[in-house]
Amino acid sequence: MIRLLATAMVALLPAAQAARAQTVRIWPGAAPGSESWTQQERTVEHTPLGAVVFDVVTPTLTAYLPPPSKATGTGVIIAPGGGFVALAIDLEGRDVAHWLQQRGIAAFVLKYRLVEKHGEGIPEMDMDTAGRYGIADGIQALRVVRRHATEWGVSPDRVGILGFSAGGMVASGALLQQDSASRPDFAAIIYGGPFGAMPPIPARLPPAFLAWAQDDPVALDAVRRLYDALTRAGHKPEAHIYAAGGHGFGMRQQGTTSDHWIDAFHYWLEAQGLTKAEGQADH
Repeated sequence: MIRLLATAMVALLPAAQAARAQTVRIWPGAAPGSESWTQQERTVEHTPLGAVVFDVVTPTLTAYLPPPSKATGTGVIIAPGGGFVALAIDLEGRDVAHWLQQRGIAAFVLKYRLVEKHGEGIPEMDMDTAGRYGIADGIQALRVVRRHATEWGVSPDRVGILGFSAGGMVASGALLQQDSASRPDFAAIIYGGPFGAMPPIPARLPPAFLAWAQDDPVALDAVRRLYDALTRAGHKPEAHIYAAGGHGFGMRQQGTTSDHWIDAFHYWLEAQGLTKAEGQADH
C-alpha cells in the first residue's frame, strides 16, 4: 500500500507543481497606455494549439519554479505568440515552462497585452503599434523577475527572455532596447523578430539564440532580417535553421528536426554556463 501511494504521489507531481504556480501582475496599477481598455480577457480551451488566450488587458507572469534542490539560478521569461491578438499559452507557454522547470530552470509565462479581437477576423494593424504594449510588458517582466530574484530562487544576472512569433518581437524589443541595464541577460527568438521596422542594433548585446524553419510562411522574412542585422552589427547569434517545421511549431512533435529546437536551446544555455548553479562543478 505504501508503495502504491508513493507511485500515485509521483504521478501527481506535475499537476501539483502546476497548482502551485504563482501568478503576479507586472504593473502596480493599470498598465500604462491601456488605462481605458474595457475588453474582457477570455480563454478558449482545447483548440488545435491547446488553450488560447484573447483580449489581455492586465499583463501577468506565472512562475514555474523548480525545487530548490534542482534550481540552477537561471530564469527564463516566456512570451507566447499569436499575432498580438492571441496567446498560444499552452504550446508556446506552459508546455515550455514545464520542460524548463523539470531541468532546474525557473520559467515565467508572460501574458502580455493584446489588441482587442472582434469576431473571427484578425484586425488590420500596424505591427509596431500592436507590438509596443507587449514589448513594454516584456521589459517590465524582466524588472519584476529581477526584483523577486531572491524569493524565486534566481540570480538577477541570469534572467533571459524566450519569445515565439509575435512573442519573438517582444523578446527582440527587450533585447534591442537602448537601456542596456534593462536588457535580458540572454534572449531566444523562435520564428519571430521585429515584424515592423528594424530597431537600431546596439553595439553591445547579451547572447542571442535564433531558431526557425525554412518552410515558415509567416515569419521567415522577419527572423532572417533580424539575423542579418545582428551579424552586420558584429554580433554572433546562435542560429538553428530547420529544413521543415512550418510556423508555430512550439512544443509540437511533427517528426521534423524542429521538434528538437528546445534541446538545442538547452545545449546553448549549457555552453553559457546557465544549466548549473553558480559554483557547481561539472561531472
